[in-house]
Amino acid sequence: MNMSIRSACFILCALLGTAPVWATVYELPVDGSSVIGTDEHVKSTYQDTLLDIARRYSLGYEEIIRANPGTDLWIPGEGKDILLPGQRILPPGPREGIVVNIPEHRLYYYPKPKKNEKPVVITFPVSIGKMDWHTPLGQTHVIQKIKHPAWYPPESVRKEHEANGDPLPKFVPAGPDNPLGDYAMRLAVGDGAYMIHGTNNPMAVGMAVTHGCIRMYPEDVASLFPLIPVGTKVYLINEPVKTAFADGKLLLEVHPPVDAQGQSTEPDMQLLSERLDKALGSTTAAIHWDFARQALQAATGMPVVVGLEADLPDAPAPGSATAGPTADASTAPGATAPAPGASGSAAPANTAAADTGPAAPANAAPAGATTAATAAPAGNTAADAAPSSPSTNAIAAAPPAQR
Repeated sequence: MNMSIRSACFILCALLGTAPVWATVYELPVDGSSVIGTDEHVKSTYQDTLLDIARRYSLGYEEIIRANPGTDLWIPGEGKDILLPGQRILPPGPREGIVVNIPEHRLYYYPKPKKNEKPVVITFPVSIGKMDWHTPLGQTHVIQKIKHPAWYPPESVRKEHEANGDPLPKFVPAGPDNPLGDYAMRLAVGDGAYMIHGTNNPMAVGMAVTHGCIRMYPEDVASLFPLIPVGTKVYLINEPVKTAFADGKLLLEVHPPVDAQGQSTEPDMQLLSERLDKALGSTTAAIHWDFARQALQAATGMPVVVGLEADLPDAPAPGSATAGPTADASTAPGATAPAPGASGSAAPANTAAADTGPAAPANAAPAGATTAATAAPAGNTAADAAPSSPSTNAIAAAPPAQR
């Protein structure tokens, strides 16, 4: 059972034996699902800014803004309904140690459960490296923990500040002016130059603003610091597209993609197709490709339903061909023909086609098969067709009533 945001602070309080903090803590689903949490709503007060609310509920700058488009950042107003994006898809990879997903601007920590304890994940928003100062990727580990760290700005950082008319000293002592905050955990990557640490500028948490380090809210890093032993594995990953299949629904969570240098890139439809296919496994689903494309372009960072589990009741005898276009793009026997004007628009076999209207009935599939396909709708050109994948377990879009 997923824990709500409201209960999370008390759980972490019990873990730490300290005053409540607003980290989000979730029990890992017992069925192995990667979907955790729920979205919640709160009402703003007249003195709130959107960033105040974000920090109060351990959300980052970009998270809160994308979840509440059109809401004034500084004066949301008395009684304004504010969405707290709490449902998440866990990032792929090991569920151990610390995982930082760079495009998501979020850190996940998987503490080792003690005897008779249920495994949990604790997650926090973070700032990452800005353009030209990207956060490195790969597996590393914590090599040092420092309370009240001093800061020795690297020569490259000092040159940048000097060029901007903001010279830095060679040494910044611990205290309120130290950008490392009160706690820092040094990583083995980059000869120890990169750290997970606090900040003296909490309003920027959740943005790409650092020189490669990972910044946290002061209260967040204070709660995480005592939980992390030296040697803890740290996975720095770049996963802008996350997918999950749960309760018959295919979920897609998209964050603005960044390249290996930390710079924004265009969304990748082929990557989307591969991720959706992986999430489905052997299950057949009806994917609404228009919704999937919109989610990919919008990159709101919140999971959206883009497909539903499909039922293929009328399977032919073994040996029958799966309905769909043949290798030469002609229509196979029994397949739905392309609509008039959709020249060249038939989707490749075993792939899904974009559709804005009701889906055509699923075509017959061989006994035991889990894939099916239909032709693309009228007006779709070959360039608009859904990406091809030799094993995509998807059929046409779901009917409007199921969207």
